[in-house]
Amino acid sequence: MDPYAVSGPAAYPDAPTPGRGRGPLVAVLVVLAVLVVGGGVLWYLLGDDDGPTSTTEAVLPTTPVEPDGATSGPAATTPAPASSADPRFVKAGQCVRNEGPAGGKPKLLIAPCAPKTYEVLRRFDGATSGERDAEAKCGVVEGYTNWYFFDSELDTLDFVLCLKQR
Repeated sequence: MDPYAVSGPAAYPDAPTPGRGRGPLVAVLVVLAVLVVGGGVLWYLLGDDDGPTSTTEAVLPTTPVEPDGATSGPAATTPAPASSADPRFVKAGQCVRNEGPAGGKPKLLIAPCAPKTYEVLRRFDGATSGERDAEAKCGVVEGYTNWYFFDSELDTLDFVLCLKQR
């Protein structure tokens, strides 16, 4: 017997050659679908210009604080960088003012201490669960009149400010 002999049915001379099947086509379609879905998710995440969702609440007067004429100084001709007045960077002993709309969400900005501003008596960094947590934390601070909290999805960015109106 010949060890190199081909066994099995003999091929017909005009028989069509077998196709490759659908395996490579399915593989290409699956890879294409994964790329499209992954690109869509990436576009959604990178296209979100609103930043992380956060909740800020405070017990502050509903009218915006108007600066009185007692403070004098040159008028700023260019706006200050956002981080210089951002309440995320305020420390105990500094003051903030409410620039939020009347009856709306408060918008605190770091400001020189003056009448109608709020002095930060104490700052609590770390996770906060909202109004009750802010009230409980500020309840132990002597002389506070108002509180403000920032609650983000990332607990390490959360903080509570215990404030005293000047």
